[in-house]
Amino acid sequence: MPLWLLGALVFLFGLCLGSFFNVVICRLPAGKSVAHPPSHCPQCQTPLRFYDNIPILSYFILRGKCRSCPERISFRYPLVEILTGVLFYALFQKHGFTPQFFTDLVFVSLLLVIAFIDLETFLIPDKLSLPGIVLGFTASFFTVRLTWTESLVGLLVGGGVLFFVAILYQYLRKQDGMGGGDIKLLAMIGAFLGTVGVVFTVLASSLMGTIFGVVTMLRSRRQAGTTMIPFGPFLSMGAILYLFWGEAMLNWYMGLFFSP
Repeated sequence: MPLWLLGALVFLFGLCLGSFFNVVICRLPAGKSVAHPPSHCPQCQTPLRFYDNIPILSYFILRGKCRSCPERISFRYPLVEILTGVLFYALFQKHGFTPQFFTDLVFVSLLLVIAFIDLETFLIPDKLSLPGIVLGFTASFFTVRLTWTESLVGLLVGGGVLFFVAILYQYLRKQDGMGGGDIKLLAMIGAFLGTVGVVFTVLASSLMGTIFGVVTMLRSRRQAGTTMIPFGPFLSMGAILYLFWGEAMLNWYMGLFFSP
């Protein structure tokens, strides 16, 4: 089968799986089943026809509205679908059909779902992060990125770093600044990416979070500490950034100081 056709199939598979991820993002925080009932409009409860559930296309054909009522459909739905498709395709181009490809497929899927759940609910479900830690550590026995010891150290460092930051913030500010979900998420990231990946993720996510926080405060004219910002999406973006470009960026950065 031609490589371009395999890539197209992987992309389409990502779009379809992204549609399912939207169901998980919507139902898991509410404690609802992701399998029953079938997809339906949350306003009028009308079940979606199969042609109204085609990834990306249905959203634009329906102009972002339910066919049976004026309820608007969140742009999150096509966004998750296209992000999943693009990331799956990029991983296929990077790894081909190898154990590392399937491992990273699971990893980015967890990161996407966690990021959007945290963005909407300010919660990171243990049902995703804890199994993710186990999967990341188990995958180290079958892939080439990390040894099992590097994965174990990565998850311990990942969980320990944010736990220390949370304790320090609570001591200095006398209030909670970081939830346990973020700690478990970074432990999961450490299990998949190791210690270097954890350090990169923390630095990149802190930079992105700081920039976003400053812009948000300037636009809303609020003081620091009065605007709630979920950190999970930034951790997820930092981890994905490392997954594709982390080593190249680190080599470039180190070259600024140690180049001959």
